[in-house]
Amino acid sequence: MPTRRIAFVTGKLAESALRRMVARLEQAHGFEAEICVLNISVAALMTTEWVARHLRLPRPVDLILLPGLCRGPIEPIEERFAIPTEKGPKEIWQLPGYFGQQAEAPAEYGAHEIEIIAEINHCPRRSLDEIVRLAEQLRAQGADVIDLGCDPGSRWRRVGEVVRALRDRDLRVSIDTLDVWEAAEAVRAGAELVLSVHEATASAAVDWGCEVVVIPTQPGDWKSLERAIARLDAEKVAYRIDPILEPIGFGFARSLFRYARARELWPDAELLMGVGNLTELTDVDSAGINVLLAAICEELGVRSVLTTAVINWCRTATKELDLARRLVHYAVRHAALPKHIEPRLVMLRDPVYHEPDETFLEEVAQKVKDKNYRIYAAGGQIHAINHSGHRADRNPFALFRALLETDSIDPRHAFYLGYEMCKAELALKLGKTYTQDEPLRWGLLDELESA
Repeated sequence: MPTRRIAFVTGKLAESALRRMVARLEQAHGFEAEICVLNISVAALMTTEWVARHLRLPRPVDLILLPGLCRGPIEPIEERFAIPTEKGPKEIWQLPGYFGQQAEAPAEYGAHEIEIIAEINHCPRRSLDEIVRLAEQLRAQGADVIDLGCDPGSRWRRVGEVVRALRDRDLRVSIDTLDVWEAAEAVRAGAELVLSVHEATASAAVDWGCEVVVIPTQPGDWKSLERAIARLDAEKVAYRIDPILEPIGFGFARSLFRYARARELWPDAELLMGVGNLTELTDVDSAGINVLLAAICEELGVRSVLTTAVINWCRTATKELDLARRLVHYAVRHAALPKHIEPRLVMLRDPVYHEPDETFLEEVAQKVKDKNYRIYAAGGQIHAINHSGHRADRNPFALFRALLETDSIDPRHAFYLGYEMCKAELALKLGKTYTQDEPLRWGLLDELESA
């Protein structure tokens, strides 16, 4: 079988870096490369029509690979050369992933068994319009059931009206209350689940005709949980058992053992975990905790979780759980590490980090002949390179002052440079890959912003 030949199109600045990268890829992937350097400094200035006019192929190839930043449709190039043409990645360091060296999510990835119940807290204090808006947002983020959180000590007279409004929008609804009147009203209006009943209130569930969550009278009171379950079994009421997850410092580890014990004692029962008791009450971004708790649920067969998004570090908890339940389901079912599968859960840093090396920066500094600045983040410093030199500093303000010593910068360009240096500084602090004129990557937050 003949060796595949690929023409890599590039600009002058990236030639050396591209040759080094392609040399490593040729042997690993069994192709021959033809490096086609066009008379232009950077790929971002290319258009496909311009490439079609200026590209020369010294020998026949099977594929023309354009830089990902090249603008325009590929048809002008394919029409001229009658050769398949593709746009590759935007950055040279991403080429290994383009050729399949980085793991991608398997085709069967995405299945899950954990149901997400997302609570809107303090519903009696909110207007109907606000509750509907929040419910729709939670559904868009992956919630299966919208839980209406009531306020202890006062009776919510509008509960039926709100449940009906959500049901009219095809939303599944649960009610979070210990008040049997509120629970009964919600169920009559269409709620399918009541959170929660215990030993003293289990008898009321007989008349509701819906599923309930059963809890101990007090966290850790196992005997009261057993008695409540026995009562529900006798009355043939469907239930989910919640042994109650407790915060760190208040019996967190012991409460995890109770979930394992519940699974042993009731192997076929439905279990629920209120993950918000940990995510809301721990000073840490919630995504990692949600993945860990979802993994515990997956391994123990806890098939529903209750989450909240009250405190700021939990504001994306529902979406995090939606991705986490898919990740852990795949890992458990396929005995595969949950790694390099779901990059959207890596938000603060980047799943793959890259920064240019000193050799690349030196080559750029030697080749740049125009006044436009190339900005890089590398070696703990922000680098600014143009025809007048290569300057670098950890402090963007100090770097900008250095630029002003040799160049006059108009206000619009100053704003642009300030924006890019701000991005570069963030990238250095957080361990993110910085690429000039490209946004930093924020995982699932990028999806939520564009929704």
